[in-house]
Amino acid sequence: MRECREAGVSLPVRPYTRDSMLYRALVIVTAIGRRLPLRLARAFGSFLGRLAWHVARRERRKALANLKIAFPDPDVRPIARAMFRHLGITLMELTWLPNVTAANREETTVVEGMDKVLEVIDSGRGVIIFTAHCGNWEWLSYVTGLFGRPVSVLQRERDEPAMNRYITDLRARAGVKTIDRGTSSAARDMINAIRRGGILAFVLDQNIRTESIKVSFFGKPALTPIGPVTFAIRTEAVISCAFIERRADGKQYARFEQPIHCKRGDDPVALAAYITERTEAQIRRAPEQWVWMHDRWRERPKWEVDPASLQRR
Repeated sequence: MRECREAGVSLPVRPYTRDSMLYRALVIVTAIGRRLPLRLARAFGSFLGRLAWHVARRERRKALANLKIAFPDPDVRPIARAMFRHLGITLMELTWLPNVTAANREETTVVEGMDKVLEVIDSGRGVIIFTAHCGNWEWLSYVTGLFGRPVSVLQRERDEPAMNRYITDLRARAGVKTIDRGTSSAARDMINAIRRGGILAFVLDQNIRTESIKVSFFGKPALTPIGPVTFAIRTEAVISCAFIERRADGKQYARFEQPIHCKRGDDPVALAAYITERTEAQIRRAPEQWVWMHDRWRERPKWEVDPASLQRR
């Protein structure tokens, strides 16, 4: 080793990167969190959320500004403060989530409407689930996977690869496959998920850099990704909106709405508006359980699509 250094030769070393350290930290926290009683894990998460309310000033300002757009009540601080607590609880619930199994699912989660979705899948057809960042959406994904049917989730890769890997590994525990948007195999994987009689899930409540159209969200036009909607129409898929919320008694309440059959020629703008309407209704039921710091009404002229052009495709 000394001779190599003196000769100016560098031996290959794999140092701990910031990303790998973050992933290891997440794994360690999960190993601890899953051994805690769920109530205690949530209490610690609530503490983290309260702390974040005071520390994360930028996110707090964004949340307050967006809440004032959605609600006429001038005092939206209680909702924003509760949202931070909710996100802290959600974080700790993720560490505890591997304790949930098909056998004990009903101890923590009430699932409504899944029987209709399963009927479609068991008939040999696939179902596209449209959901949103309401409640603990990863809990919804995990519980859906525990029903024993193929489940795939399309995701936009996060800026932190460690978090991507952590969430992908977590989903895989319940048999949920993650499809990264923009990869060369994404389109093929989505089509296979539907053709093979499984569930394909999209999250459709964010303003991101992709082709989008404007639909009403809390009374104001908001850019909404159109790709998943046009995909559902072109594949003539059966769709269902599904949401989850944490109730006051601590139970997670997951609700799958009545499946709808898409047909070629359906209006993608109308369908996007319908899904957004269902999302807004869920947010109104539990406003503190949505991510209000997200720039939902941000203008992105580069990505806005003329609705008339969709009919010509």
